Amino acid sequence: MYNPPDYYQVDELLTDEHKIIRSAMRDWVDRSVMPVIEEAAQKHSFPSHLTKEMGEIGAFGPFIPEKYGGSGLDHIAYGLIMTELERGDSAIRSAASVQTSLVMYPIYTFGNEEQRMKYLPKLATGEWVGAFGLTEPNHGSDPGSMLTRFEDKGSHYLLNGAKMWITNSPIADVSVVWAKDENGKVRGLLVEKGMKGFTAPETKGKWSLRASLTGELVFDNVKVPKENLLPNVEGLKGPLMCLNSARYGIAWGVIGAAMDCYDTALRYSLERKQFGKPIASFQLQQRKLA
Repeated sequence: MYNPPDYYQVDELLTDEHKIIRSAMRDWVDRSVMPVIEEAAQKHSFPSHLTKEMGEIGAFGPFIPEKYGGSGLDHIAYGLIMTELERGDSAIRSAASVQTSLVMYPIYTFGNEEQRMKYLPKLATGEWVGAFGLTEPNHGSDPGSMLTRFEDKGSHYLLNGAKMWITNSPIADVSVVWAKDENGKVRGLLVEKGMKGFTAPETKGKWSLRASLTGELVFDNVKVPKENLLPNVEGLKGPLMCLNSARYGIAWGVIGAAMDCYDTALRYSLERKQFGKPIASFQLQQRKLA
């Protein structure tokens, strides 16, 4: 049974609502994630049946207003949700981080009302899965040098280029894609599954986050409707704001992974016996745990 360490007494800073949200998320992870995640990681497959469940428990877009399908919670609640999801597995947290901070957040922040109403409710429930296209094969930490471009063709935009290491890409229904226009300005486009010339091949053979779906986004003369342009941001400010939101969730998430590692090590040290007593009774192990 998981016994969460709290040596810094963080719980004293939380409201009752925060603790209820965390408890519900913790129970769901124990019930739905833990029994399947080991096999999913070994098989290099994402347990896709969990997507709808995450929507049902409010793991997608918790800080998005209820009007658009979110829960209207604060960012501490978002962080606590990410902590519990990553306790289950980094791949599960990654799916929720991408859906929330890299897809729902930019549509809510940079989109218009029509875009918000079209996409956010479906993303919140898990009916639709989202992806975020910024990193390219030759430009990861240098997004300003991206090569993906789109041209104004009058009735539509024509998109060409490729993105790599994209979480959820093989199953994404909509991707927030960052590309340069004819003036070299970075803009966001909403590219939907099924658009002609748009493919999303899966990346195989990863050594980590094995239960997470990763792939590419490839655009070969993809016609994107003009109404799919995010109207309220220009330049790298847009994608970098998204990454700030994602990093916030990731920071909470890794705490969950660390807590689970500590709890696992502590329990093992109490169960494992050498020389007739638990190894937790030896000072060398006690020092490591301390």
